[in-house]
Amino acid sequence: MNNILVFITLSDSGIETIKSNPELPKKEMEFVHQWRADGILESFFISVSRKDAVLLFREMDEARVKELIETLPYFPYMEKVEYHNLNKQF
Repeated sequence: MNNILVFITLSDSGIETIKSNPELPKKEMEFVHQWRADGILESFFISVSRKDAVLLFREMDEARVKELIETLPYFPYMEKVEYHNLNKQF
């Protein structure tokens, strides 16, 4: 299995919805922290603008990663989600 890099861009209207509901970021981060604790999420980055995020899942297939992303509270507010299969070189 490969590592899967996920690049997420939130919609402008989604960002406004998220900003107006302080519980959403807390719920979102619960997923991220659980995935990290489970050992499936290697890295997580948020852009300075907070509109984009990059997640790196380890040793998972793309179909399973897509299922996980679709469970996120932010999923309805995502404008674009890109999945990239990566082979780690070192």
